[in-house]
Amino acid sequence: MRDLKNKLTSSKNTSNIQSRKGKSFGYQVLGFGAGSSGSVYDIDFLVVAGGGGGGSIGGGGGGGGFRTLSSQTVSTGNTITCVVGAGGGSAVSGNANNTQGGSSSIASDEFSTFTSAGGGRGGAHNAVGGAGGSGGGGGASGSATSYAGGAGNTPITSPVQGYKGGDTGNVSGGEAGSGGGGAAQTGAGGSGGARAGGNGAANSITGSSVTYAGGGGGSGRTDGRAAGPGGSGGGGAGNTGAGYSGTNYLGGGGGGAGYNGSALESGDGGIGVVILSLPTAEYTAGITGSPTVSTTGSKTILKFTGNGTYTP
Repeated sequence: MRDLKNKLTSSKNTSNIQSRKGKSFGYQVLGFGAGSSGSVYDIDFLVVAGGGGGGSIGGGGGGGGFRTLSSQTVSTGNTITCVVGAGGGSAVSGNANNTQGGSSSIASDEFSTFTSAGGGRGGAHNAVGGAGGSGGGGGASGSATSYAGGAGNTPITSPVQGYKGGDTGNVSGGEAGSGGGGAAQTGAGGSGGARAGGNGAANSITGSSVTYAGGGGGSGRTDGRAAGPGGSGGGGAGNTGAGYSGTNYLGGGGGGAGYNGSALESGDGGIGVVILSLPTAEYTAGITGSPTVSTTGSKTILKFTGNGTYTP
C-alpha cells in the first residue's frame, strides 16, 4: 500500500491536515500524531466508498473511491471512528433516479477526517454519467449525440481514488450505455464492443489479494451486444436485461439496465468497507459496532462493514 508520509498538505480545504497535537518522533502524517503518553501503534488503513447505482437504459455506476494509508502512528486512547458508505440506489422506467454511492471515512480527535468519495451514478438514457470517486458511465444515446462519463477522483484529488466513466454515442443497430469507471481503469465506451466497467484495484491488507471498487457494466438496448462484466467488484447487464448489483463490501458499481419494450431496473451499487491492520501484539479489544476481527501472520485485521470505532 502507498505510504503517504511525504504527501503532507496544509490547505484549509483539504482533509489531509497535519495535526499539531502530541510530541513528534520527527514526523507526523496526515495528522496522525506520533505522540502523547503511552504506546504508539502502527496501523494500515483501507478506505473504500460505496459504488454508484447503474442507469436505466444507461451507464454503469462508478466504483467507490479507493484510498490507503500505510504504517500510520496512532496514540493509545485515541478513538478512530470508521464510517462505511452505502451503495447507490438503482433506477427504473428510464428515469434518472439512481444515486451516487456514500462516502467512507476514518477520523479521530488526533487527526483530520480522511475520506473516500462514493462512486458516481450511471447516466440514464440520453444523459451524462455522474462524478464521484470513480465516475458513472454515460447513458445510452438515441441519436448521434455523445454522452460523457462522469469524472473520477472527485471531489478528492490526491491520492488518486478512481477513474472516469466511459463516453457513449449512437451505436449502429441500437443503443448502449458505457461502463462506469473503476479504481484502476476508465470505463469502456465508444461505438463498439462490450461496454465493461473499469477494473478495480487489488489490495492485500487482509492477508490475501482482494480486488475492490470495480465499475458497473453499461447496458445494451436492441443491438444484441452483451454488456460488460463490470470489472472486479462491479455489476453488469445483458443487452435486454436488468442490471446486476455491485458486490457489497467491495464498493462495486451497479450495472446499467437494458430495454426489452420497457425500461428495466438497474443495479444497486455495492456497500463500501473500512479495514484496519495492526500488529497483534499491539491490539486491544476496544471496538464498537460489529467489525469482523481476524488474524493473519503477526497482524490483527478489523473489517468494518458498518459504522463503528476502534480505540487502541
